Amino acid sequence: MCPGTLRNSSEVSHLCSETSEAELVGRCCVKPPGGDIIGLDLWNCSISHLDPGLRLTAAIVVIDISQNPLQELPREIFQGLTGLNYLALPVNISCPGGNQSWASVETGSEGRICRDQQSSCNSTGDVAVLCPENSLCAPDGPGYTQCVCVAGFSGYKCLREGSFPMIMFFGILSSVTIVLAIFFWCTQRKKVKSL
Repeated sequence: MCPGTLRNSSEVSHLCSETSEAELVGRCCVKPPGGDIIGLDLWNCSISHLDPGLRLTAAIVVIDISQNPLQELPREIFQGLTGLNYLALPVNISCPGGNQSWASVETGSEGRICRDQQSSCNSTGDVAVLCPENSLCAPDGPGYTQCVCVAGFSGYKCLREGSFPMIMFFGILSSVTIVLAIFFWCTQRKKVKSL
């Protein structure tokens, strides 16, 4: 938690006022019913480093960590943040995923602003995303991608076609359990009768 109140001019304040049912809690904008944080304002909080264990949800849209003495930014914090569309950083920190992961990158005396996250799946960058057969590339945060199985396929490298055979699995499991239970009951009955 960062002391102080939320600035009226902050993007988090604008987001909260424009989003129905959203409410301000400290320097966060929270949207019920799950209480997901959709806006986080840590502007000028004297933060020197962010903990890589910090877990944010894909629901977050705005993060402001500008005007902090950050020296580096753990990249893995942003994995999974597919809804992030506004990120304010100190001037010395570059946008996660590089400038190609954002539609607009503005640098000024107050900080660096990364706007409108772009998908890395269709980029013509150095490394092309190669997904296995029966899967598609999907964004997973700025500069991150993941391979998602197409409908009807599942499992390791999307090699299994169809859904899990529930009836066959539980049928075999039930049959084996019943046979073993009868076998053990009969063998134990012989020992009881002999006493």
